[in-house]
Amino acid sequence: MHTVRIASPARPVVFALLMAFAATILRPTAVQAQEAPYDLVLRGGTVVDGTGGSPQRADVAIRGDRIVRVGALGRTPARAVLDVQGRMVAPGFINVHSHADVRALGSAANLLTQGVTTVLLNADGGGAVDLETQLTSIQNNTPALNVAISVPFNSIWSTVVGPRDVRPTDAQIERMQRLVVAGLGAGGFGISAGLDYKPAYFATRDEVVRVVSVAQSRGTFFTNHDRITPESGFSSIVGMQETMAIGFATGMVPVFTHMKLQGREQGRAARMLDTMRTETRAGRWVAADVYPYLSGQTMLAALIIPGWAQDGGVTAMRERFRDSTLRARIIREADEAIAARFTGAAGILLNDDGTTLQQVMDRERIASAGDAVVRVLETRMPSAILGFGAEADLVRLIADPDVAIACDCDAALPAGVSHPRYFGTFPRVLGRYVREQRVLSWTAAMRKMTWLPASLMGLPDRGRVAEGMHADLVVFDSTTVVDHATFANPTAPSTGIVHVVVNGALAVRDGAVTGTRAGRALRRAPDMVSRRPQ
Repeated sequence: MHTVRIASPARPVVFALLMAFAATILRPTAVQAQEAPYDLVLRGGTVVDGTGGSPQRADVAIRGDRIVRVGALGRTPARAVLDVQGRMVAPGFINVHSHADVRALGSAANLLTQGVTTVLLNADGGGAVDLETQLTSIQNNTPALNVAISVPFNSIWSTVVGPRDVRPTDAQIERMQRLVVAGLGAGGFGISAGLDYKPAYFATRDEVVRVVSVAQSRGTFFTNHDRITPESGFSSIVGMQETMAIGFATGMVPVFTHMKLQGREQGRAARMLDTMRTETRAGRWVAADVYPYLSGQTMLAALIIPGWAQDGGVTAMRERFRDSTLRARIIREADEAIAARFTGAAGILLNDDGTTLQQVMDRERIASAGDAVVRVLETRMPSAILGFGAEADLVRLIADPDVAIACDCDAALPAGVSHPRYFGTFPRVLGRYVREQRVLSWTAAMRKMTWLPASLMGLPDRGRVAEGMHADLVVFDSTTVVDHATFANPTAPSTGIVHVVVNGALAVRDGAVTGTRAGRALRRAPDMVSRRPQ
């Protein structure tokens, strides 16, 4: 027998072959080699699934961007496990009224720290006319939360008809219809309007119906900042009736956005809610959203200066100020609007210098609130905080099962924040109206923040804690969650929101924003139909 000797230079090669052979023998089976079955487990929390069902103690397991198990998981391994015992686990909140600053969507800290995981942009009819470009830009810039958009009626009207109070031609109507169709085709979730804002204010109801009727068969919604006119006595109720009429005429769900009974109509919330319920029982669902504050925010001129005086834009308005006869009429009608719609000059705060309209009147010895507004607008165009409502009405709106919670706010750059709703809306409802006042149960509140808005938008796979749903989740401490933002300090962050998960990734951990950007630009598909959740 001959012994075969291997030359020294070859020995490393043989050693490598032997090691490879050994590795093959010792290689785990496919099951053994499988990575931990879950990427993240939220262990031991109280799950409130969003549908209004009873809370349950359960673990929630996530793989990729989906919820894959809800139940008792024992000690099944996962890449990451968060002990959430004693805390509530709910679907991520869905904000259906957002004016988000696209520049801030990469962080969205003010929204994430409220528990918001999805926003619907282009509220009040504003936003980009070209939805395809808007959605592509959002996705390319990788948002921190999910972003859906509506087709903006006001922007379309302004683009095609312009700033003047003129009647559109048939050709202009057809062009606007094509823009609506294109927006819905690009993935817009519905149509938003702000018929209280100029120049869309100048559109007649029939013209609005003609433009948006192209959405007739799409099973979506028409949400509107209701038009409130001197001719109606500045009636919120008349404005809401117009929104319903447009929705019913075009086969869309009418939605009263930031629903309110304001000024002289305080105390009538029950009447309007009864009207909504009557229509819903008749098979024509009417929905709404509300924020938990008694003051709004918009441009000072928008809702105070009469529409005819704003015809043609800011330059034309200021030219009318210089005409003594027109100025006197504008002041008189501005006084009427303030008296009818708002709570007075002391409740109107100018955001550019932090003074109230009453302080302007006192400082400059102006007798009329309308006169003070005109004097301010001669050289400035500030936004303003506008007091409008009564707590009793707000409580009724918050309690109604067809009224979602929405913040009417931006994914904000803090330097531009002047209303506490930007940082406080959702925790304020949870802390003040659920835990402290018991206006709502925890399950009812979760439904109004999650499955109700998801159903309105037609989102089939968000808004619930259930297997197969996208893993958008919020974990909060029901004993401490509350807002801290005030009008004096509007950027004070809320507390009690512990963890937030967006598409399976931790966007907030232990109350701090992680910087993870796992959001997506969402597009509506034809089968995503607005429906009332049962």
